[in-house]
Amino acid sequence: MRFDSLSAYAEAVKQSPPKAPLAIILAEDPVEVDTTLRHHLQAGFGTVLLLAPDEVDIPAALEQTITRIRYDVHAENALPAAVNRLIEAVPGIWMYYCYNAEYLFFPFCETRTVRDLLTFHTEERRDAMLTYVIDLYAADLDRFPAAVSLENAHLDRSGYYALARQDPDNNWHPKERQLDFFGGLRWRFEEHVPWTRRKIDRISLFRSKRGLTLRPDFTFSDEEYNTYACPWHNNLTAAVCSFRTAKALKSNPGSRWEIGTFKWRNSTPFRWHSQQLMDLGLMEPGQWF
Repeated sequence: MRFDSLSAYAEAVKQSPPKAPLAIILAEDPVEVDTTLRHHLQAGFGTVLLLAPDEVDIPAALEQTITRIRYDVHAENALPAAVNRLIEAVPGIWMYYCYNAEYLFFPFCETRTVRDLLTFHTEERRDAMLTYVIDLYAADLDRFPAAVSLENAHLDRSGYYALARQDPDNNWHPKERQLDFFGGLRWRFEEHVPWTRRKIDRISLFRSKRGLTLRPDFTFSDEEYNTYACPWHNNLTAAVCSFRTAKALKSNPGSRWEIGTFKWRNSTPFRWHSQQLMDLGLMEPGQWF
């Protein structure tokens, strides 16, 4: 199904709500759009939206399984703006958002669906889930100059850290159960990354509700949505494994020629399995059995 604008889609779903959970994928370029869509369809999302310009081509058979919306992907804060429009149109359902060449992983996702994940999270009285954006990159930039290769993908096995999130409205005291997380390529190549874009945490999975808004830094207007756990015990977290930063560093003129390789002593091949991410401490199974 195709729509000419996000507004047209938002009006349509008021009459016929989408099947939940809803995945929103914004394609900034043609890179790995098809694999991103297939990955999230296989994860069990009820509806997968592709926000993309007309130039982005995907196989006809794949297009029949998704909903495609023409969208200006290069507008300022394009993804948060789209998410907020959809929150307004469809309150009360679980949503997820990401860019192309990004892949959601959660504990035991090889044998459980995203519906299982969100059912359990709902039973724990949680309306949002913290996700870490884990940078992926091709180890051999001579063979893969755009830094993207599913078969040659690597990630950092260490170098991640968290700082207390300060509250400017409360004398800069730390916010309860909120942290800013850093690491990966944005940490190692921070001189090429604006300081406002160095965090690797997102609230990528959430239940929409009236009045809720997503901010440009991927936190929400409801502060409880931004917490990593409830007050009683650790909750599930997930990971968004992403080539987006590597792509940007190898395409931007200011950094393209400064980086000969992303590989370092703490690089390790990505096995495309949730157990590796849990072993590295990059997501939390919480109390999930």
